[in-house]
Amino acid sequence: MEYEDKAGRPSKPLSPKQNVRKNLDFEPLSTTALILEDRPANLPAKPAEEAQKHRQQYEEMVVQAKKRELKEAQRRKKQLEERCRVEESIGNAVLTWNNEILPNWETMWCSRKVRDLWWQGIPPSVRGKVWSLAIGNELNITHELFDICLARAKERWRSLSTGGSEVESEDAGFSAADREASLELIKLDISRTFPNLCIFQQGGPYHDMLHSILGAYTCYRPDVGYVQGMSFIAAVLILNLDTADAFIAFSNLLNKPCQMAFFRVDHGLMLTYFAAFEVFFEENLPKLFAHFKKNNLTPDIYLIDWIFTLYSKSLPLDLACRIWDVFCRDGEEFLFRTALGILKLFEDILTKMDFIHMAQFLTRLPEDLPAEELFASIATIQMQSRNKKWAQVLTALQKDSREMEKGSPSLRH
Repeated sequence: MEYEDKAGRPSKPLSPKQNVRKNLDFEPLSTTALILEDRPANLPAKPAEEAQKHRQQYEEMVVQAKKRELKEAQRRKKQLEERCRVEESIGNAVLTWNNEILPNWETMWCSRKVRDLWWQGIPPSVRGKVWSLAIGNELNITHELFDICLARAKERWRSLSTGGSEVESEDAGFSAADREASLELIKLDISRTFPNLCIFQQGGPYHDMLHSILGAYTCYRPDVGYVQGMSFIAAVLILNLDTADAFIAFSNLLNKPCQMAFFRVDHGLMLTYFAAFEVFFEENLPKLFAHFKKNNLTPDIYLIDWIFTLYSKSLPLDLACRIWDVFCRDGEEFLFRTALGILKLFEDILTKMDFIHMAQFLTRLPEDLPAEELFASIATIQMQSRNKKWAQVLTALQKDSREMEKGSPSLRH
C-alpha cells in the first residue's frame, strides 16, 4: 500500500475476508493457545472447571513431551557411546592384529587369545590378510598363473563373440555350446550379485574384476567350470582383497572338500554332509528336528543355498563376513554349526509353521537378523555327538556309504 501511495496509484479495497481477519480480536496460534487462552469475546467463556481441566491436560502433555525428549536424548547418547566403544574396540583390535598377530602368524593363530579375538569379528582393514593366511594356498597359485588364466579367458571370450570354432587342447572334452553357456551364465550372474550395492553391475567399479576372476577360474578348472553361487563367493573376496589375491583365495577355497562336493554336484558326498548335519541337528534341537521330519523338510531344501554361497546371499553382507571370519578359522564344520544356530534362533517360529512356510522362511531369512543374537545362538550349539566330533561323524558316514556301495555282506544282515 505504501508503494501504491508513493506511485500515486489508488490502493485496492480490502476483501470481506481480509476485513474479518483484521477485525478479529483473538487469533489462536497453536493448540497451546486454545488450551490456555480464554475463548474469543463472541463465544461463551470457559467454565472455571473446564479451564482448570484443560490447563492440567496441557501440563501433562508438556511433562510427557519432556519425558519423550529426555528418553530420545538418552537413546542418542547411548548410541553415540556404543559407537565410540565399538570404534575404540575395532581400533585396538586392528593394532593387535597388525602388531602382534600377523607378524607372528604361525605361532599365534591357534592361540586361545587369537581365537577369542577372531570370534568377535576381524576388523575390515585386516580381514583380507587374515582370510588369505587362514585359507592358505595349498594349490601354489601365483599371480603369474592368474594372469595366464585370465589371458586365456579373454581369448576365449573374443573367440566366442566372433563365432570362432577353435578349441584349446585342455577343453577338448567340453563343447563350444557348453563353454558359451557357461560364459553367458557368468554374465547373467554378475548382474544378480549383490544388486543393492550396484558395484558389480555393468559399469560398476567391481564388475570387470568379478568377471575376470570367474572367467579365469573356468580356465583354471575346466572340469568344474562355472556354477551358480560362485559369483557371491568371488564378490565377497573382491571386497576384501586385490584381484589376484582374491583369485588365489577363491581357487583354494573352492578346492576344500565341502565346497568341491557341492560345486561338482557330487550327490553321494552331498547326502553324506546332509546326514552328518542331521546327526547334530537331532542332538541340539530334538523338538525342531522332529517337526522337520514330520513335515518332510529335508536339509537340501535350505542348506544348499547357504553352503553354495557361504551365507553371503542369505544373510546381510556384514553378518556374512563375520560368519566367514570364523569359517576361515574353524573350516566347514562352522558352516553347519551356523545353520543350526539359525534354526535355534528361530525355533519357536518354525515349530508353528507348516512345510511351505518353513521352506519360504528359511530360503528368505529376515534382513534385519541381529549379529550378536545369531552368534549367541551359534555359541550354544554343541558339535559333538556321542563323544564324536564333526570330522569323526562325517568320516564314519562316508565309510558306511562306501560299504553300502560295495554291498558289504555285514551291512546286508
